Amino acid sequence: MARQRRAILAALLALSAVSWAVVLWQAGTIRPAGDMASGADGLTMGMTAPIFLAIWVVMMAAMMLPSAAPMILMFDAIQAGRSRQGRSFVPTWVFVGGYLAVWAGFGVVAYATALLVGSLSDSSPDLAMIAPRVGGAVIVAAGLYQLTPLKRACLSKCRTPTQFVLSSWRDGLLGTFRMGLGHGAYCLGCCWLLFVILFPLGIMNVAAMAVVALLVLAEKTLPVGRRISQLVGVVLVPVGLVIVLLPRLLPTTM
Repeated sequence: MARQRRAILAALLALSAVSWAVVLWQAGTIRPAGDMASGADGLTMGMTAPIFLAIWVVMMAAMMLPSAAPMILMFDAIQAGRSRQGRSFVPTWVFVGGYLAVWAGFGVVAYATALLVGSLSDSSPDLAMIAPRVGGAVIVAAGLYQLTPLKRACLSKCRTPTQFVLSSWRDGLLGTFRMGLGHGAYCLGCCWLLFVILFPLGIMNVAAMAVVALLVLAEKTLPVGRRISQLVGVVLVPVGLVIVLLPRLLPTTM
């Protein structure tokens, strides 16, 4: 069991590391934020939907798999026990696939929203001028969300794999995939606005991505994770307000 858990953990960390390597390579091929085109091309970096979605899923694998490792390891341990007892079991990758499918779906929504916002910005010079202030407002919203009951409820589910297993276990391939979707939905509910702020900060801003990934990992796995989550909210609100007042401080406008 211990050897298998180490192998699964090593595989997750290796997949995350490879994903980070791809993200770093991709970030090096994109113009600095301040040189990007405005409007839709700026928000989507001029990528087509399939390319954007592929890179988005790689980003999510890089940033989210370490924080999801406790749940994935528990699922694998239960399935390994079923296998030793001669009972039917499902490979762990099916659960991980369901988990990543949620983030892929979020990527589709993010791309469509970016196109819509970019199109509106292109058609209205006034909207384009206030875009950095809107980015600051998004950061404020992300900070406020950190302090809401919905955030606390979703974070609690992410922090307690045992509770999720007891309340959401399903057998079979489809059931396992649905479990992955369910856990992914809780993680999405917990972190979605932290990822939305990557758009005003720069969708391929590796420094911002690393900070968000570390914050997500800390709030989900550390004993003081709930306090860290609240502290993040307390910090983001004034940062966003400063950007609303001084939009030149937004990285994508520099």
